[in-house]
Amino acid sequence: MILNREVAMHKVQCGQSATAIMLDRRYYIMLINVSGPDGKDTWSGLLDNEADNFSDPKDLNSEEERPSSSLKPSLDLEEFKKRARVIIEEYFTTDDIMSTANELKDLGFPSYHHYFVKKLVSMAMDMHDREKEMSSVLLSTLYAEFIDPPQVYKGFCKLVESADDLSVDIPDAANVLAIFVARAIVDEILPPAFLTKQLETLPPESKGIELIKRASKSYLSAPRHTENLLRKWGGSKNITVNDVKIRINDLLMEYIVSGDKAEARRCIKDLNVHFFHHEIVKQALILAMERRSAEGLILDLLKVVHEEGAINASQISKGFNRLIDHVDDLSLDIPSARNLLQLLISKAASEGWLCASSLRSFGKQVEDDIATKNFKVNATSIIKEYFLTGDVLEVISSLETVKYFPAVAQPNAVFVKKLITSAMERKNREKEMASILLSSLRLPAEDVALGFRMLIESVEDAALDIPAIVEDLGMFLARAVVDEVLPPSSLDEVEVAACVIRESMGAKVLQLSRSALKARLSGERILRCWGSSGAGTMGSDINDVKDKIIKLLEEFDSGGDVREACRCIKELGMPFFHHEVVKKALVVIMEKKNDHLWGLLRECCSIGLITPDQMLKGFGRVADGFDDLVLDVPDVEEQFRMYVERAKREGWLNASSSAIAVDNGEVP
Repeated sequence: MILNREVAMHKVQCGQSATAIMLDRRYYIMLINVSGPDGKDTWSGLLDNEADNFSDPKDLNSEEERPSSSLKPSLDLEEFKKRARVIIEEYFTTDDIMSTANELKDLGFPSYHHYFVKKLVSMAMDMHDREKEMSSVLLSTLYAEFIDPPQVYKGFCKLVESADDLSVDIPDAANVLAIFVARAIVDEILPPAFLTKQLETLPPESKGIELIKRASKSYLSAPRHTENLLRKWGGSKNITVNDVKIRINDLLMEYIVSGDKAEARRCIKDLNVHFFHHEIVKQALILAMERRSAEGLILDLLKVVHEEGAINASQISKGFNRLIDHVDDLSLDIPSARNLLQLLISKAASEGWLCASSLRSFGKQVEDDIATKNFKVNATSIIKEYFLTGDVLEVISSLETVKYFPAVAQPNAVFVKKLITSAMERKNREKEMASILLSSLRLPAEDVALGFRMLIESVEDAALDIPAIVEDLGMFLARAVVDEVLPPSSLDEVEVAACVIRESMGAKVLQLSRSALKARLSGERILRCWGSSGAGTMGSDINDVKDKIIKLLEEFDSGGDVREACRCIKELGMPFFHHEVVKKALVVIMEKKNDHLWGLLRECCSIGLITPDQMLKGFGRVADGFDDLVLDVPDVEEQFRMYVERAKREGWLNASSSAIAVDNGEVP
C-alpha cells in the first residue's frame, strides 16, 4: 500500500495532477504567493478557493457556510469526529506514524482534516511534553501527503480563534499554542505570513493576539530559535542540528562498509527528523561523488528508502536541489561535481525514484580564471589553519604572499565571505576567532561591507546548511560595527545595495543587528556574543581584562621590560580592545607627568601591535572622560592637546586632520 501511494505521488510530482504543488513545502509557498514582496497575502488565493469551501455545521466556532447537499450528511461528520479522537488517542499510545496516517486516509472527509489538526493540538496542549512533540512530528509528516496544506492552515486558524476558550481549561494555553505555531513555521507547515494575517483578523483583546505576538517575539526572533524550538519538548532526543548531521554521516559511512540496508533504514527512522531527511539525501549524494566506488550502494539505499516511504518524494527533491544550489562551491572540493551531479540525477530519474521536472535548473556555469580559483583554494586553507592555530599575524602574512591575490576581483570581500561562512558552520570558538581576525586585518570598510552584502544576498540558500544563519550573521554584522571594522551607516548601505525586501531573511539579519546595537550596554554584550567558549580569553569578563591591563602597565612603569609588556598585551587575545591600553596609559602619563609609558605606546604602534584605529579610539575615549579626569588632573585638556600633537608628529594619528571623530564627540 505504501509503495502504491509513493508511485501515485511520483506521478503527481511529474505534472500529472494540479496538486503537485503540495508535495514540496517550499515550492508550494513560492507558487501560491501572488501578492507581492511583503508576504501579507501569502496563500490567500488558494485558501479562499479551497480551505473555506467546507465547514462543520455543528461547530460553534465555524462562520463559514454549511457544506452543499452533495456532501455526506452531518451524521458522517459526527462519526468523523469520534473516530478522529480515537485515532489521536491510539497515536499517543503507539507512536506509530504510518498507521495513524493510513487510518486518517481511510477515514475520508479530507475537507474536514482541519478538525483533525485542531483536535490533535488541543488534546496535546493538556498533556505532557512527549505528546506535544509527537503532535508536531505527526503534523510535519502528514503535511501535503495526507493533509492538504490549506487544511493545516485552517486548523491552526481555528486554534488561534479558540485561544480564549482553551485558556479556561489550560491556564498557559496562549504560551503553549504560541510554541505550536512557532514550531509549525519552523517545520515549514505554516507560512511566516500566518502571523501577520492573524493579527489583522483577531479582536484586539483576544488571547489569540497575545499568542501570535509571543510566537513572533519570544520564539521566532530569539537567537538559535530553530534548534531551541526543535528541542523545546525533547524533540530529536535533545540533539542539535550539528549532532544530527554527524549521526547522518556516521550511518552513511557505516552503510558503505557493511552494505546493510535494513540497519541503515533503522538508523534513519531512529533519527526521528522527517523534516530534515533532505540532509540525508544531500550527504549521500556528496559521498557518492567523492567515492565513486560507493555510488551503486548509495543510489540503491536512496531508492529503497523512497519506495518504502522512509524518505518522501519532497525530501528527495529538496536534497537534490540543495546540491544544485551549491554545485559551484562543491566544485572547489570535487572538480567534476557538476557533471557527476547531472549523472546522478539522470540515473535516479531513470530508476523512477526522482522526478527530474521537480528540480531547479542548473545555473549558468561561471568559469573562474586561474587566479580566482587559486585564491579561493588558498583562502580556504588559510582559514582552516587559522582556526587550528589562532595566529593572526600568520594569516596577515599568508594573505599578503598569496601569489594571485592582486589579480582577483574583490579579493577582500571574497575572503570576508569565506571567513564568516566557515565560522558559522563551526562552534562559538571559531566565530569569536573570525571576529577577531576581521578586526585585525584592517581591511577597507567598503570591502568588508561588500563581503557582508554578498553574504546577505545568499542568505536564503545558505540557511539550508546553516539553520541559525540569521542570528549568527546578524551578530557578526553588529560585532563588526562595535569593533569599528564597519561604520554604523554600513548597515543602511548594505541594505540598499543588496536590494533587501521586507520580511526576507536578509531583512531579519539587518533588523537583528540594529536591535543588538541599540540595546543598553550593547558594546560589552556584543563583544561577548559568542559566550565563554571562545579562543583564549575571548570570553573573559571585560572587567577582568581591564584589571590585567592596569597590572601590566603598572609593572612596566615600575621598571618592566618593553618586550615583556608587549607580550602581555598580545596574550590578552583581544586586539579589538587595545584602545583600553591606550586610554589607561595616557591617563597615567598625564596624572604622573611621566613619559615612561609613552615609550611603550610608541613600541606597540611601531610593531603593529596596536593599530591606528585602536590608537585613535583610545585618544577619543580619553577626550570623552574630561569631566571626570579634570578632578584629578586640572590641566588635563592642555596636556591632552600637547600629546595629540605629539602623536601626530610621530605618525600615530592622522596629522592631516585638525579634529578626530570619536563615538561621542571629537578629540580637540
